[in-house]
Amino acid sequence: MTTTDFKAISDTIPRQPGVYRFIDEEDTILYVGKAKNLRNRVSSYFGQRKDRAHRTRVMVKNAHRIEFTVVETEADALLLENTLIKKHQPRYNVMLRDDKSYSYICIKKERFPRVFITRRVIRDGSTYFGPYTSKGRLKIILELIKRLFPLRTCSYNLSAENIEAGKFKVCLEYHIKNCMGPCEALESEEAYNEKIDQVRNILKGNFGAVKQHFKGVMEQHAEHLEFEKAQRIKEKLTAFEDYQAKSTVVSTTIRDVDVFSVASEEKEAFVNYIKVVNGAIIHTHTQELVKNLDDDDEAGLLQYAIPVIRERFNSIATEIILPQDIPLEDETLQVTVPKIGDKRRLLDLSEKNLKYYMLQRQKQKASAKRKQTSAERILRTMQSDLGMDALPLHIECFDNSNMQGSYPVSSCVVFKNAKPSKKDYRHYNIKTVVGPDDFASMREVVHRRYRRLLEEGESLPQLIIIDGGKGQLSAAVESLKTLGILEKVTIVGIAKRLEEIYFPGDSVPLYINKKSESLKIIQQARDEAHRFAITFHRNKRSQNFTGSELTKIPGIGEKTAQKLLAHFGSVKRVKEARASQLAEVAGLNVAKKVKTYFADAGAE
Repeated sequence: MTTTDFKAISDTIPRQPGVYRFIDEEDTILYVGKAKNLRNRVSSYFGQRKDRAHRTRVMVKNAHRIEFTVVETEADALLLENTLIKKHQPRYNVMLRDDKSYSYICIKKERFPRVFITRRVIRDGSTYFGPYTSKGRLKIILELIKRLFPLRTCSYNLSAENIEAGKFKVCLEYHIKNCMGPCEALESEEAYNEKIDQVRNILKGNFGAVKQHFKGVMEQHAEHLEFEKAQRIKEKLTAFEDYQAKSTVVSTTIRDVDVFSVASEEKEAFVNYIKVVNGAIIHTHTQELVKNLDDDDEAGLLQYAIPVIRERFNSIATEIILPQDIPLEDETLQVTVPKIGDKRRLLDLSEKNLKYYMLQRQKQKASAKRKQTSAERILRTMQSDLGMDALPLHIECFDNSNMQGSYPVSSCVVFKNAKPSKKDYRHYNIKTVVGPDDFASMREVVHRRYRRLLEEGESLPQLIIIDGGKGQLSAAVESLKTLGILEKVTIVGIAKRLEEIYFPGDSVPLYINKKSESLKIIQQARDEAHRFAITFHRNKRSQNFTGSELTKIPGIGEKTAQKLLAHFGSVKRVKEARASQLAEVAGLNVAKKVKTYFADAGAE
């Protein structure tokens, strides 16, 4: 991807947090990155920076397009980046070798619940908050919770029977005021659960009453001139306000779901898809749909798109999150239309990405209308001049070459996007024609060329040019009819004298303006086919001449002649070589025959 390519789409990239992906022509993800500001970050890959690593330059060069997913926060971008790297393992990303997951705060499902940090999410009814990308902030939050609400840290089974039986004794945590002693019934289950409810409020981001408490404590410290203590409380309050635990990228309350949103324009519709597996977003995709005349119902568009997209991405989710309730063909699927909570956040995220996709597409279309490449302009002119249905992106031109019927050959040159594609050039030895018959040679070569393309499943050209007048053109048309492809291509002949363009079945030629760019491309293809055929003909004639010169020597076969020519380079050098030199290459017996032959030829 070039800097020019990027400038055409840079305005469509939002200045919001998100994840970007560099993707090659085969739809393989080359690199996944996160950004606080997507436009600024992606822009840094383009331009004339000399400090950019070679690996990065190669990655950008191999990229065909850039995709991005918008999220709410920088932390969400980090989480989504981590998920996508683990799933796709892009070749230009540093692999996460330890495969660690992020941390959560767990409120354990048990009597007198414990609150602790964990990396493992066990679906046993416990409540998990997170994930947290900053271990430091996580510890600050947990420390503050423990200072505000003293909770137990032991793993005892505090059942009513065990407590009544007096199986446990208070520990040091009780004596230093970090625990209120529920193990000896010094704290009631009701009072303990009230504290757990407040912890849940804090972790959910419901700070109202807690903030008032903090402010009261800070004011007390300030009144007593305890500014350091007040500052510590302020820092902890800031940590709460800056880092709420809710994430739309990873959720512990959601398992496997598919999220769809839809939007439509006059002729097209767009469906955004988010695939969530085990509570984490692992894929986002926007599908374009071409609307029929009566496709104004977005519910109907979703009904059509959902099974197609789910099959494409191998989804096994049994729950579908949608912006409206619609009946689906698969009655086993559960449709959810969320109003609040994590599922609503996922739907909002889908709708936001759909909005940016449509904006980017609109700007790309507008840019394409403004900026037309010279090749496209020429090909559109040619399409108009020749009255073609399709744009001639792929052109092939044929020419024959022979000398009084000897060494007949033919060439086929290929132009793609109005430029020669030399790797696709082909030359042919004429096999079935005896004597100088240009028409029969053209018939044979055209048939061989397109029979091969059809057998190999290759695409046909939009335009075939025959170097010659009506006779050569008619011969080529016969071959196309035999193959049944005459209606699939446009074929014309170009006569050299007045640069006339002939069409099959039309005796009146077309005269294109001599200054026309499309005529120049046709002439260039014709001249290139002629050059390629002449070069091949000369090489073949030269090879036959030099080969026949040495094979005239009695006892010298074709292989020996080729060996001598390969070593000495020409018949002249073979003739001038000493006998010892010839013997080293082909043996003493051959050396004697060669020297004797040329000595006798010189005496004559």
